[in-house]
Amino acid sequence: MNVELDLITACLNKERRAESELYKITYGYLMSICYRYVNSTEDAKEMLNIGFLKILTNLDKYKPEIPFKFWIRRIMINTLIDEYRKKKIHDERIQYVDNYIETADYSELNPVLARMDADQINSLIKKLPPTSQKVFNLFVVDGYSHKEISRMLGMSEGTSKWHVNFSKEKLKEMILKIIPTFNRI
Repeated sequence: MNVELDLITACLNKERRAESELYKITYGYLMSICYRYVNSTEDAKEMLNIGFLKILTNLDKYKPEIPFKFWIRRIMINTLIDEYRKKKIHDERIQYVDNYIETADYSELNPVLARMDADQINSLIKKLPPTSQKVFNLFVVDGYSHKEISRMLGMSEGTSKWHVNFSKEKLKEMILKIIPTFNRI
């Protein structure tokens, strides 16, 4: 994704063609971020449009020394988190644990995972409860710390750690259920 400074300047001048061009250039990248956090194409498109509007309205705050791709990624993730907060539904099945001890049991690459493609792994992640899915994506995929996640989602660091651990356990269970499928390949 290559966005020229001239295109950004034209967008700042409210030129509709430039805004449309910027949308086309960034669409695929922003949708890939949205798909990690929402479960349907319609919701992903809605989030993308909300995020893109924020990108356009805050374009005057963009600093050229920062890669544009990283800047819009941050805005998109923050938009997804803001929208999540607005629609937050508490899942009674989840118990929040403040005292969590991280273990290194999950650091080895499972041979089954090595044979799975990204779409298969993503479909398993989408089966997690919404809060656990968001925390898992923020921590594992996007690299945020538990401290950052706790601030973004309004939960304790221990709860964030619990969601990551819970997600790993659930993913492990789902993978163990599909192992016979991989043995036939």
